[in-house]
Amino acid sequence: MSEETTLDTAELGEKIVLVLKTIFDPEIPVDIYELGLIYDVLVNEDNEVKILMTLTSPNCPVAESLPAEVEEKVKSIDEIKDAEVEITFDPPWTQDLMSEEAKLELGLL
Repeated sequence: MSEETTLDTAELGEKIVLVLKTIFDPEIPVDIYELGLIYDVLVNEDNEVKILMTLTSPNCPVAESLPAEVEEKVKSIDEIKDAEVEITFDPPWTQDLMSEEAKLELGLL
């Protein structure tokens, strides 16, 4: 692999974040990144991604489809070899995890 085709992990991380910002919670008109649902994004040397995320509640109506959508969209980035989403409720999601932008959007500020 030549130097030119190798993206550093910071650049790849930015690409992943841009993709995550296109995925919206169906009940709240804010993307999952700004909502604070993404806890961690790990990329290894093989460009395999693991995303640790949560849902607004364990009974979230998209508990099945949202993680699959995240995986599919992240896998669609050319440089990504594979993506896996792990759902956790530890720590549980609270409104405190939302970005200022999301809070503003929802009238919480």
